[in-house]
Amino acid sequence: MSTRSLHYVFKIANRQKTIDFYTKTLGMKILRHEEFEKGCEATCNGPFDGCWSKTMIGYGNEDDHFVIELTYNYPIHQYDQGNHFKAIIIDSDEIYNKVLEIPHEKTKNCGRLRVSDPDGHSFKIRKGEGTKISNVQIHVSNLEKSTEYYRDILGMSTISQTSTSTKLTFSAAENQCILELSKLEKPINRGNAFGRIAFSYPGSKLLELQGKVKSSGFTIINEMITLQTPGKADVQVVILADPDNHEICFVGDEGFRDLSKVDPKATELLEKHMKTDDSEKWY
Repeated sequence: MSTRSLHYVFKIANRQKTIDFYTKTLGMKILRHEEFEKGCEATCNGPFDGCWSKTMIGYGNEDDHFVIELTYNYPIHQYDQGNHFKAIIIDSDEIYNKVLEIPHEKTKNCGRLRVSDPDGHSFKIRKGEGTKISNVQIHVSNLEKSTEYYRDILGMSTISQTSTSTKLTFSAAENQCILELSKLEKPINRGNAFGRIAFSYPGSKLLELQGKVKSSGFTIINEMITLQTPGKADVQVVILADPDNHEICFVGDEGFRDLSKVDPKATELLEKHMKTDDSEKWY
């Protein structure tokens, strides 16, 4: 059972505007939606204790596609984005042509179109057959140190490396999303909107991974715990932090495959809660 990339987590301030952007501009589909009455034990929604929701959105089922997790904290309507996140790259002729027709920024010498969601998360669209999220780019302060962490501690393989960036993956499979570390010549500021990348991992080996990270002296945010989602599978997770405190979630693959099945009623469920969302009134 190989390790695979799963999703990247964004905190969002306005669900309706955000969902409109991801579905209408980026052409993604709502895969599943869950509501929670208290903060996540593994801080999936950040350091907030109130009601929150999770919406998984992307171009296909989570077994075969890298997707986005949108977390919405009911009382929080503005976040400090910081500079830790750089961009997500999407390969798609269809989305490329679609973005050409709306306001966008063309990146220098790359043939990419840049658009941002309502919270300022950047997406780079480039031409490509099919439609998929191909790269997640994050900023790091020390490229060599961060590369060694992901390669030597977490076990990722280096695809390519330059003086300013390193591309890594857990699998050579064609549909695997690449993690791209990009050197930033200034201190990393994670704000309070800091994201999190997630990978699946054989559940029987999570404790071994946790032990390796601990013995190497790196940060463990949450030692292995079991998260429960009512009516769905339980999953084991370990939450780590890299040298710049980027959060990394490793989740037991067996439980996650069951938990992450597409819910045909996800859109209906999300729309129901957006219609009854009165958080702005009581906030």
